[in-house]
Order: sequence, then structure tokens, then C-alpha cells
Amino acid sequence: MADDRRTTDDHGHDVIDPLYVAIVTVSSSRAAEAADDGDPDDPGGDTVQACFEDDGHEVRERLLVRDDFASIRTAVRGFVARRDIDVVVTTGGTGVTADDVSPEATASLFERELPGFGELFRMLSWEEVGTRALASRATAGIAADTPVFCLPGSTNACRTACEELIVPEAPHLAGLATAHRADVEEATLSAYDE
Repeated sequence: MADDRRTTDDHGHDVIDPLYVAIVTVSSSRAAEAADDGDPDDPGGDTVQACFEDDGHEVRERLLVRDDFASIRTAVRGFVARRDIDVVVTTGGTGVTADDVSPEATASLFERELPGFGELFRMLSWEEVGTRALASRATAGIAADTPVFCLPGSTNACRTACEELIVPEAPHLAGLATAHRADVEEATLSAYDE
């Protein structure tokens, strides 16, 4: 991670800005469309990308996978293992049908959950869609020192989650989640300077 992106906020907490983001769109129908003509429509992923880029962050990777536990987990695990990705956002697969397994696939990687994200997202969704918010299983957590957010695939849900919760807080979360690495890197550099 580049030192020039790590700063501190008014409270002395680590912040990473701009963020480098990876987006995983979960959709079997869109994955089939991509296999057929190579250019699927991805409004949820496009919305997430626009929200981050409008705030000055950089989307480094986008990936489309089927509604399949192993495919989702493999994609997210690959991104959180990379030092050039600060945040991962998935879209799709958070409902209650049999193939909606994004929450389980991502949560299986979490070292620490962020239950407040799902709670706040459903509260905001309640204001927009009423009782249908009950069906959302949006979740978030820290995997390999990387914040991971698992969102529904609708553009409105992606916009609400990103604008109201993720984009404002992700630089802080990414900074806190990796603060121990920065301390080790700083100590290592100091040892070489002596």
C-alpha cells in the first residue's frame, strides 16, 4: 500500500484515500450473457463504480460470477489477498432464493463481522421500500484486512448503500483494518535506517 494514500483523520485514526476498489457482480443470468456475447449489462456494478469514482476513488477490478458459493468465495478471496485492493464490494445474491448465497460465501472469509452495516442498510431500505427491506441479507466484514461489503443487485440498493454508508466510511475502515500492517512496515523501515 502506498504511504501517500495513508493519512489520519481528526481523531488520529488511519484513513486510506483514495481507495482502490474491486467489484464482484453476482448473477448467473449476466454471466451466461457474458459467455454469449462478452458484454453483459451490469447496472448494479456500474452504480457502485460511479459512487466510488464520484468521490475520487479508483475501481481497479470488476468481475462477473455466477450465483455459486465457490465462484463468489474464490473471487472475493482473490481480491482480498491483493495489497493493491483496499475494499471489495459484491452486488447480487443477497435475497432469499435458493441460489442467493453471496452472504454465506463472503461471510465464510470474514475474520471480523461488521453487523452495523446490515442493520443500518436495512433501516435505510425500510425508508425506501418498506417491509421488503426484511428480505435483504446485505452484510459486511473484514477479510484479510480488507473491508468487504455484500449488497443486493438493484441500482437503488447499491446507490443507497454506497452513498449513505460505504463510500463515507470505507476510507476509515480500510485504514483501521490495515493499521497494524502500516505499523510493522514503519518499524521495519526504521530498523533499516538505523
